[in-house]
Amino acid sequence: MGSRGVFAGVAVLLTTVLGAGAAGADSPSPGEVLQAGVGKLQATDSVVGAIGLVRGGAGPQYAAAGYGDYFGKVPADPHAKFRIGSNTKAFVSTVLLQLEAEHKLSLDDTVDRWLPGVVNKNGNDGTKISVRELLDHTSGIPDFINGGQPELDYVANLDPNRPWTAQQLVDLALQGKPTSAPGASWHYSNTNYVLAGLVIKAVTGNEPSAEVRSRIIEPLGLHDTTFPTTDPAMPANHLNGYFHLERPLFLVRDVTVSDIQFGGTAGAMISTVDDLLDFERALFSGKLLPPAQQQELETTVPRPGGADGLGVTRYQSPCGPLWTHDGADLGYLSMWATSPDGQRQAVVAVNEYNLLSSDRGNAIVGDLKTGVVDAFCATR
Repeated sequence: MGSRGVFAGVAVLLTTVLGAGAAGADSPSPGEVLQAGVGKLQATDSVVGAIGLVRGGAGPQYAAAGYGDYFGKVPADPHAKFRIGSNTKAFVSTVLLQLEAEHKLSLDDTVDRWLPGVVNKNGNDGTKISVRELLDHTSGIPDFINGGQPELDYVANLDPNRPWTAQQLVDLALQGKPTSAPGASWHYSNTNYVLAGLVIKAVTGNEPSAEVRSRIIEPLGLHDTTFPTTDPAMPANHLNGYFHLERPLFLVRDVTVSDIQFGGTAGAMISTVDDLLDFERALFSGKLLPPAQQQELETTVPRPGGADGLGVTRYQSPCGPLWTHDGADLGYLSMWATSPDGQRQAVVAVNEYNLLSSDRGNAIVGDLKTGVVDAFCATR
């Protein structure tokens, strides 16, 4: 994935890197498979650090390799916090589905119903786009991550404290024409979830971060999960994030403090491997949504290599169907997988992400996915 895909669905490559199926009686344990995966990321791909968690069968098993603090030579802690990027999207879609269950909106409402005049430029028309089409990426609205100067400034981490309003991000996107007619085809766009956050605020009168906290974080007891809105610093006990280049020159730059407003409800949250899998387990075991909204969450549209639900992606792995998503932020990359009942799970996170296309970057993405799916399949 290149720099145009920050927070975007890097899982599009998943089907090309899926690991082997279930382990036999003499095969390594899920934890050993997971450790091999994070070890390869550190030893072969030279990531700064990698951590992971696998659940199923024998219970939770953790893995870690490399450094959580490269310059201090502090080993990576599998319980440390990291930026989860686009994994934020499932939290946002869950809030909107809960609001629908409370009859406060319908996912078939137009965007213009809640945000009059906000999407009305260069052929982008909020009167023809539904809230559902925001959540499954079929709106046709362009991505504000488009290779322009704001993105380049973010990648260079020139001003971690620069304020970005949701409207400014939407305005960046609307400089482009639609990628398709509404509902016609899938096209990943972070703008969709920035607009979804604005819809939450229009419906509830509250900031979307506050709704995520009161509806999901607090009820589930996700004590290590936060949704920052202005402060770019990381909380205590975190993985430092790095911009790491090996060619044409060797460079390791600490980008832990970065601009979390350049993403907002598309990718600003912070969590841990435990909390992230706790959320996914609650989501797919039906604890957060009534049956009708659960069905909507899991209703998919085709995308390259799989199918997208509402903030989550479905894949057919060598060991059966799984739900997944990934998150890319400056300095961080993660991916999780969970069985349809939420009982078998795996997640891997690394504390570097360059947001630049490169052979090395593609290898990291591929090996991270292989590590996740191999560990997931070993739980059978």
